[in-house]
Amino acid sequence: MAPILYDYCKMPMDDIWKEDGDKRCKLVVGILGLLVIVLLGVLLIFFIIKANSEACQDGLRAVMECRNVTYLLQQELAEAQRGFRDAEAQAVTCNQTVMALMASLDAEKAQGRKKVEELEGEITTLNHKLQDASAEVERLRRENHVLNARIADTDSASSQDSSCAAEPPLLILLLGLSALLL
Repeated sequence: MAPILYDYCKMPMDDIWKEDGDKRCKLVVGILGLLVIVLLGVLLIFFIIKANSEACQDGLRAVMECRNVTYLLQQELAEAQRGFRDAEAQAVTCNQTVMALMASLDAEKAQGRKKVEELEGEITTLNHKLQDASAEVERLRRENHVLNARIADTDSASSQDSSCAAEPPLLILLLGLSALLL
């Protein structure tokens, strides 16, 4: 007979699996747990090596420098915003002042125009009075000239004493009338 290469199990297969199943399951779980622990350990070592590498240290320094620069820039931005708000408030105040000054200027212009109109009216009135007075003075001069001519005519006929006595009161009368008109 030919030799058999496999060993014949005298127990049923169900019993074998049940008996060895608990041991095998514990062994598989143990091996898998050990593999997970070894894998995590290797990954942890790899991470530690990478974290302590020169490039990582440079990156950390760059991050810290960026944070410092960002902080300084935020402070400068806040200061610039405060300055902008202050300038904006000053601009509002200046605009209000300008508006008040413009309103005041408009009121002064209106008063000035009214005063100019009043003065122009007075000037016109005074010009009319001056023209009237000038016309009156001219009329009185003509009358004086006519009277002087008559006196001269009468003077040749009458004596010198009586005509000289009549001339000063007439002259005073003409000067008084012209002074009243002015």
